Amino acid sequence: MTTPVQFEVMAAALEATGKYRILRRLGTPRAEVPAEGTATRVGLMVDVETTGLDAARNEIIELAMVPFTYGLDGQIFVIGEAFTALRQPSENIPEEITAITGITDQMVAGKVIDPADVEAFIAPAALVIAHNASFDRRFLERFCAGFVTKPWACSMTQVAWAGVGYEGTKLGYLAQASGFFYDRHRAVHDCLAAIELLARPLPKTGASALLQLLQRARTPSWRIWAENSPFDFKDVLKARGYRWNGDDNGSPRAWYIDVEHAARETELAFLKTDIYQRDVDILPRRIDAYDRFSDRC
Repeated sequence: MTTPVQFEVMAAALEATGKYRILRRLGTPRAEVPAEGTATRVGLMVDVETTGLDAARNEIIELAMVPFTYGLDGQIFVIGEAFTALRQPSENIPEEITAITGITDQMVAGKVIDPADVEAFIAPAALVIAHNASFDRRFLERFCAGFVTKPWACSMTQVAWAGVGYEGTKLGYLAQASGFFYDRHRAVHDCLAAIELLARPLPKTGASALLQLLQRARTPSWRIWAENSPFDFKDVLKARGYRWNGDDNGSPRAWYIDVEHAARETELAFLKTDIYQRDVDILPRRIDAYDRFSDRC
């Protein structure tokens, strides 16, 4: 019988030829104990599977939350026991959702998730993280009020994956590019894969992805609205990275952009000079981790 050590020898021999690349299955969660006196925090990786993309209309059918201990330098230590549960929605799960997630109506029949249990589980967390927090936060804040008061971060958008050589930001791609694979599109597996990505050192920098995420999460940003901007300049705004808000969500129906603090004055000057071509009163909104990725922005 071939032993795990022998398999690793064979894998190393294949990779040494330069003709093969080996992907390893994501293994046992990390369980490193921090050194005595190390300042640590509890992070919480979350992921939801839902009946659709609209948080105001669609429902959660699966929730996973995985707590982990991390140091202020971005090192990840112990990964705790996961909370994972299914939930029966008020309507049947669409076929296309079952095709993606593998979750059927039979699997969720009679299943419930108690928001009180969720609130108790998230209480120790100093930071909630999701891979696409703009999606997960909107669903989870509607489901459990405890998520409203927590600071959030996004492992997809708050790590400069492209800047260190990755060509995409989807979780499955990042995992494969980092040399491992996992059972995708089930919430707890996605959480564990995202934590593993954050724990690994980034190419070129050598620092963990979590450290970069923490730095960006702590830094306030600014949302700048180009209200009543001339229609003829919409392509200019879009090319610069502005997005259109056409939803009835209490925010202006206008183009907007989120920028770091250091870029705020430059962006305001661009709007006045290149878009409005006059001095206008623009009031940017300060955004921090407590509101970022939520409907409040």
